[in-house]
Amino acid sequence: MIRESWFRYGEINILLYLTVILFGVGSWVAVNGLLIELPVLVPHLPEGWALPSYLVMIIQPANIGPILVTLAYILTNDTLNERAVIYTILTIGALACLLLSFFWKKTSVVAGEEHSTALMALHFFLSIVDCTSSVLFLPFMSLFRVQYMTGYFLGEGMSGLIPSLVALAQGVGKISCENVSYVDTSTNLSSFEIQTLYQEPYFPVDNFFIFLFVMMLSCGLAFSLLNYLPYFKKEHITMQNVCKNRGTIELQSNQKVQDNSQETVESLLDDKNGVVRLNVPPSYTPMSTRTYLYFLCLVVWINALSNGVLPSLQTYSCLPYGYDAYHLAMTLANIANPTACVVALLLPVPTCLVISVLTFLGTSLSAFIVMTAVQSPFPVLYDDPAGPFVVVTTWVLMGFLMVFSKVSLATLFRKEGKRALLWCGAMTQVGSLSGAIVTYLLVNVAKTFQSASACS
Repeated sequence: MIRESWFRYGEINILLYLTVILFGVGSWVAVNGLLIELPVLVPHLPEGWALPSYLVMIIQPANIGPILVTLAYILTNDTLNERAVIYTILTIGALACLLLSFFWKKTSVVAGEEHSTALMALHFFLSIVDCTSSVLFLPFMSLFRVQYMTGYFLGEGMSGLIPSLVALAQGVGKISCENVSYVDTSTNLSSFEIQTLYQEPYFPVDNFFIFLFVMMLSCGLAFSLLNYLPYFKKEHITMQNVCKNRGTIELQSNQKVQDNSQETVESLLDDKNGVVRLNVPPSYTPMSTRTYLYFLCLVVWINALSNGVLPSLQTYSCLPYGYDAYHLAMTLANIANPTACVVALLLPVPTCLVISVLTFLGTSLSAFIVMTAVQSPFPVLYDDPAGPFVVVTTWVLMGFLMVFSKVSLATLFRKEGKRALLWCGAMTQVGSLSGAIVTYLLVNVAKTFQSASACS
C-alpha cells in the first residue's frame, strides 16, 4: 500500500516539487535551447557569430508581453485570469518550436543584406513566451508554499541544462581545424590559413527543435496537473474569507498542518497597502520600503548582467582561449544554474548583507568577463596554459553567484505576497532589456568587440 508520507520530505511533497520543476523548465527552455544550438546554426546562417547579439536584442521588443500582463494585473486589481494567459503563451511557444523545425534555414534580403528572417521571427515569438513567463509563472507560484519557489527556479535553471545535455548528445561543439591553401588571384601566389570546419551533428537541427516542442508540451501538462489534479490541489493555499470589520483573514489549506511544524499556514494583512501575504512564519517581519526597493534594484542589476550583457559577450570572452573553453564554459554554466538553486534550498540566505556581498562578488567576476571580451582576440592569459581554466572558472562562479542571489531574492519576495512576485518578475525583464540594449549598441553599432577564430 502506497502511503502519502513516502512522497514527503519534511513539509515538501516530492511529487509536487518535481512537477513544479517541470513547470519551471518551460519558462526559458525554448530561448535557451535556441541559443545552445548556435554552434550548429552559425555555419548555415549569414550572420555568423554576430547572430547571438541579434538574438539577444530580438528578445527585448518581446518585453511588450510582460508589460501588458503587468498592466493587466494592476488594472484588474490582481484578478487577471492568469491560467488562460499561461495556456495561451505555452501554446504559442510550442507552435513556434514546431515551425522552427521546418523553417530555421529560410533567409531573405533585408536592407541589402541577407538575414535569417524565419529564425529571427520565430525567435521573437519564443521570446514573448519566455519573457512573459517571468510575470506569470512567479505570481502563479504564490499558490504554493514558500519552499516550492526553489523548485520553480531549479526548473528554470534546468531549462538551460536539459537542452545542453541533448546538444552534447547531438555532437554540438565538435570542430576540426585544417591548414587550407588558397591562391591569391592578384599575385598568383599560394598561401595557407587555418580554417574552422564544423562537423555534422549526430542528428539534425530539425529534431532538436522537435525536442523543444515536446518540452513545451510537457510544461503545459505540468501546469495542468498543478491546477487540476486533486492530489496537488490539496496543497493549494487559498483565501476563504476576508473579514474587514475585524481586520482578520481566515485562510483555508487543505493540507494537514502538524503541531510541531516550524511554519504554520498564516497570512498577514497590511491595512495600509491591502497586501495579503500567504503562508509565512508567525515571526516574519515585512520588508521596509527601503529594503523592498533596494532588492528590486538588485533584481534589475543581476538580470542586466546575467541575461542581457554577458550572453552576448560569451563568444568574445571565451573563443580566444579555444573552442573547447567556449563550449565548456557554456555547458558548466548551465550546470551551475540548477546547482545554485539546490544550494539555495538547503542553505537559504535571509539577510540583506549576505545577498549584497554575493551580488558584489558576482559583479566583480562579470567585470573580468567584460574585460576579456573587450581585449578579444588577445585578452589576458590567452597564450597561457592557465587561461582556459581561469576564464571557464570565472564564468561558472559568476553564474552560480548570480543565480543563488536571484533565487534568494525571489524567495524573500514570495513571503511578501503575489504582488511582490509580480514586481520581481517585471524588474527581471527591465534588467534584461537594459543590459541587452547597451550590449547590442556596443557590439553592432560601436563595433567594440572583435571575435577570435574558433581555432585560435
